[in-house]
Order: sequence, then structure tokens, then C-alpha cells
Amino acid sequence: MPVGGAGWFGGGMGKIAVVTGGTSGIGKEIARGLARAGFLVGIVCRNELRAAATVEELVRDVPGARVETFLGDLSVRMDVERVAASLEERFDRLDVLVDNAGVHLLRAKVSADGYDRMIATNHLGPFLLTNRLLGLLEKGAPSRVVVMASEAHRQADRFEVERLAEPGSYGPAGSVRVYGRSKLLNILFAQELARRMEGSGVTVNAVCPGVVATGLLRDVPGTGRAGALLSRTPFMRTPAQGARMALKVALHEEFETRSGGFHSSTPGAGLLPTVGALKDRELQRAVWDCSSRLVGLPSL
Repeated sequence: MPVGGAGWFGGGMGKIAVVTGGTSGIGKEIARGLARAGFLVGIVCRNELRAAATVEELVRDVPGARVETFLGDLSVRMDVERVAASLEERFDRLDVLVDNAGVHLLRAKVSADGYDRMIATNHLGPFLLTNRLLGLLEKGAPSRVVVMASEAHRQADRFEVERLAEPGSYGPAGSVRVYGRSKLLNILFAQELARRMEGSGVTVNAVCPGVVATGLLRDVPGTGRAGALLSRTPFMRTPAQGARMALKVALHEEFETRSGGFHSSTPGAGLLPTVGALKDRELQRAVWDCSSRLVGLPSL
């Protein structure tokens, strides 16, 4: 159950955080930062060996760290339900949830439930898990949900809401647009959830970590040489640097009551116009309703 460690919250009561995709890259650094802040950290991941190695590393590097793992594939509805049940059984509340796990698949694949696997992993899985954990988040209020999105949402393809997760056919070039769609869905989800949680003490924000040197970036077509060049500039960030915005939104007092925003770490992003979809409340509601049906939640 909750353990000691005040972090920025003050007081002696321990705080609890859950990070999806916390065994590598940005997710591991977010988990590390939360452990340093005194949180008991639950990591949701797919690989048992990597989970064990991550726990060993964080416990070694962070004095007094408490880290637990929960195994499941976010692209599989039954796995998400099982992980959510395990978290509800283990914890009596939740203070921070970071929806970080994501993939960039170079070719179309179908999930176990019959959806595009990239959309299932990056959007439907986090959508379902977050909804299942809202009870714990409300018990932990003031609490925070941080959704890892991306400026890649600007590259989203055109899609019909009712077909947002329908399997298609695409290769490396087309995968960029589908990945962009998944990141756009992340932000639309965060915006709609923020509105639905108004007055509950649960805040919801989406963030962009910037261009980060992770395995996911290596999967993006054409980034081999570009990535090598970017690594010599301030635009390319390490996973630890990429985790900073998420940790800021999760921990800093200035975000205790701020909700519904998209906060980008990409240099110059603030000068770019807002994508029209992010101003469309009807679209946000429609995406919520469709996603609810796809994962078996009531559409309210």
C-alpha cells in the first residue's frame, strides 16, 4: 500500500504513480523521476525480463525507491482489463497516471481485438486503462493524468471517426500518418477527459516530449541520417530530457489545477498554429463515444 516519501506534496503520506511503458526510454526516466520524488511507482509493461531489470536499476539508482511492475499488452483489451483489476486490487488510490506507452509500426498490423495495432496500443489501450482507473484517481484527488502525445499529431491522416481504429494497409511512409493520427487521438482524449473530470480534483493534460533519441524514433522512416544530424543540435533530446515536461506536469505546483492543455517541449512549437481538430469539441466528444464503444465502455 502507500509508502513514505513526501515529494513536493508535503506531509508524510506516500504518493502512488503508475507509468505505462516504463521499462525503456522516456517512460523509464519518468518512472525514475517519480521515484526520486518519493512516489511508489507502478510500471505497466509487456516484458517480464525487462521489468525485472528496470526495477533492479531504479532501486539501485534511487535510494529508497519503491517500484512494482504489472504485465500486460496495451493493444489487447483483456490485458488492459486485467492490469486495471490488478492495480485496483493493489492500490487504494492513485495520485499520478502517466499514459506513456506507444509504438510506431512501420507496417500495418492487426491487434488481437481486430483493430489497427498502432491505434490500439497508442490510443485505445490508454483510453480504456485510464477510464478503469478513474475511481482510484478520484480517491487520490488532487491527482493528475499525463498523456504522452506529440507534435506528430500535425501529420495525422484524414480519418472518419467511426473508422478510427479500422485495420488498413500501409507501409513505412503511410505509418507516419497513422502514428500522427494516434497522437491526435491522444490529445483529443485528454481534452475531453479534462472536461468530464471538471470539479473532481483530477486534472488531465497532454504533453509532447520533443524529438527524443529512443527506439521509437529509430523506427520512423528516414530518420537514420536525420537523427544523426539532429543529435548534434539542441533539437534532439535524451530520454531524461524528454521526460522533463511530463514530470513538470505531474509534479509541479503550477499544474495542480491546470487541465485540458497540450504542453509541448519542441522548440518553436508555440509559434505554430493550433491544429483545427483541437478546437473542435464535437470531434472530441465523437472520438470519445467511438472509442468507448470499441473498448466496451458505456458512452455517456
